Amino acid sequence: MGKIDWTSYRTILLAAFCIRLIAAIFSQGYGMHDDHFLVVEASASWTDGYDYNHWLPGSPNNNGPEGHSFTYVGLNYVFFSALKGMGMTDPKLLMFFNRLIHALLSMLIVSFGYKITEKLSSQKNAVVVGWILALLWVLPFLSVRNLVEIVCIPFMMWGIWLIVKSENRNRFLWAGLLLGMAISIRYQVGVFAVGMAAVFFFRKEWRAFLLFSAGVLVVFGLTQGLVDYLIWDYPFAEFIRYATYNANEGTAYIPNNNYFMYLLVLMGSFLFPLGLLIGIGFFRGFKKHLLLFVPVLLFILFHSFFPSKQERFILPVLPLFLILGVIGYDLLRTTWKWERIWKISWKVFWILNIPVLLFASYTYTKKSRVEAMYYFYEKEPIRILQEASAETDATMLPKFYANNWVLPAVARKDSSQSLTVYEGYQYDYIIFMGDERLDDRISQYKTIYPNMDLAKICEPSTVDALLRWLNPRNANEYVEIWKTNTVFQESE
Repeated sequence: MGKIDWTSYRTILLAAFCIRLIAAIFSQGYGMHDDHFLVVEASASWTDGYDYNHWLPGSPNNNGPEGHSFTYVGLNYVFFSALKGMGMTDPKLLMFFNRLIHALLSMLIVSFGYKITEKLSSQKNAVVVGWILALLWVLPFLSVRNLVEIVCIPFMMWGIWLIVKSENRNRFLWAGLLLGMAISIRYQVGVFAVGMAAVFFFRKEWRAFLLFSAGVLVVFGLTQGLVDYLIWDYPFAEFIRYATYNANEGTAYIPNNNYFMYLLVLMGSFLFPLGLLIGIGFFRGFKKHLLLFVPVLLFILFHSFFPSKQERFILPVLPLFLILGVIGYDLLRTTWKWERIWKISWKVFWILNIPVLLFASYTYTKKSRVEAMYYFYEKEPIRILQEASAETDATMLPKFYANNWVLPAVARKDSSQSLTVYEGYQYDYIIFMGDERLDDRISQYKTIYPNMDLAKICEPSTVDALLRWLNPRNANEYVEIWKTNTVFQESE
């Protein structure tokens, strides 16, 4: 058996695939609200003839466009429709294939990251970028999520690769088409595209400017203009609503005045001290690669000055920040001091990164809620009480895993409410959220349902429990499901 060539492009891709396959198999659940309830619940419900979020015209409680691009949700709808059409209905199996497809899509990030770096700099720097993109602690975990900030990246990287790899004049048009798709998936990528078009414009590269802009506008026009016209009878309905919302109410959503937040997130993603060196390199080599530096910087500045901030918003430019940082720092590695600092930082990075990478790639997030809903998969229509009086709020239950969009679930959010919330209302099951005062809460319900018994315990995963310990506002609760054994019985 020959020695492993750690500088090989194929070796890097193999490593990237293996860790993403592990994440696809073991990293179940969902990461946050948006990657499940705004994508999976919406698209999967459409395949069953329901509209979970009331986004479509004609749905009860729909008052017009909600401000959500239908592009990515629509692609997931096609995916779920295809698998369900083949007879596959088990929610966990559906999500395994969903994660697997996203894992394969994310391989393009590694591939194009390597190729772009090699073309702009050297094979040595391409190897560095390739290994980091392949095995960065957070990327395999995020790559198997339904997160638009990650899904848009392969299209961005593909478009950039087309621009840098050859002198074919049509490459700008194809790059624009790909960037247009990225924008359609995540609207804010438009800021990046504007930055790239601006570089072409001020360089007076008119052909590049016109073809690139045309490509972006064609795809955006088809996916947002035509699609919205067919749905709402006027073009760009969702985009207009999205822009209006963010200009008004959106500014008050998760406000944050830390203008360096996103720069710190980008550098922190690569851990200390390597992340600091990549940050230095990003600014050090900006003159040589303005075509990438300007749109990345503009993207960072836009999000930094917009009042609403979440760490995931900056993810679309993470690979490009890395590429520019590695190339830029390489300009400093001409002296013994800077070279030694890099070598030490590189070793520290892998010492810190590998254990966190393995932990994250095996992490089952939102486990207790997913398992609680999966318990009701293939059960007859039942009445459920979500007892959350000891929690800060009653968390949304992922009905996708129950494969039951009309699952009757009443939430008891406050101990001042009656035990049944509605007088005289009866339940088949009670889902107790959280272990605070759990014995007392169960005892109270036994006065109504003396024959109730424990049906299932849903423990949070290790990372869920850790996040809840760090901040009790994280709704990663311990869950118990109790069967009341009265009135409405499930079919066995």
